[in-house]
Amino acid sequence: MEPKKRRQAETIFLILASLFITSLVTSNLIFQKFFSWNPFGWYHFELSVGIIAYPVTFLITDIISEIYGSKRANSVVIAGIFASFFALLIVVVSTEAQATTWSPIGNVVFKKVFGFTYIAVGASLAAYLFAQFLDVKVFHFWKRVTHGKHLWIRNNFSTITSQLVDTITVLLLLCGFGVIEWELFWKLMLNGYLFKVMFALCDTPIIYVMVHYIRKHFEMVDVNKHLLEDN
Repeated sequence: MEPKKRRQAETIFLILASLFITSLVTSNLIFQKFFSWNPFGWYHFELSVGIIAYPVTFLITDIISEIYGSKRANSVVIAGIFASFFALLIVVVSTEAQATTWSPIGNVVFKKVFGFTYIAVGASLAAYLFAQFLDVKVFHFWKRVTHGKHLWIRNNFSTITSQLVDTITVLLLLCGFGVIEWELFWKLMLNGYLFKVMFALCDTPIIYVMVHYIRKHFEMVDVNKHLLEDN
């Protein structure tokens, strides 16, 4: 690949990776606020606002897996782990720092908002490790089975499978540590998983458009060949 196009390919990869990490870290920081959503008029979703950003991570890993390969996708997953730990460290230090008398946000309010961040990040990372690596593996499994055809199959099957694992794991840990009441477990699991499945189905056109234009720009004729070949 010529140097100019290689730089462009690296830039696209860095943008996707930055969106992935931002979505992951943000979802862990804002998870304590819950909202009600009624898109159909007959079913009310009750969801954490953290779920708004989190499914984006699975969309991005699928795009990276398709264009750059499994090793690049796994490297982004690992980068997300370090970013989450670093964000947690900042929250810990910020919580311990004593607020001034004139601070708009005092110690009590700050601790109430970020007090469960430690548990949330721990639970999220445990679920994240299982789900994201599973997402990459299932994605490439279906790519081999379909011989690089039917992108919608690997995109949806990988996300739907991994999101089920993620939803169950994170709720088990949050309920186990007392962050969320056990009586809410099944409701939040159903609502969270249905939302993620809906997102997975809706993001299929997005991944098709992005993959199409990236392949066209970089003249990727072979669908089984990855940009910046790494595996």
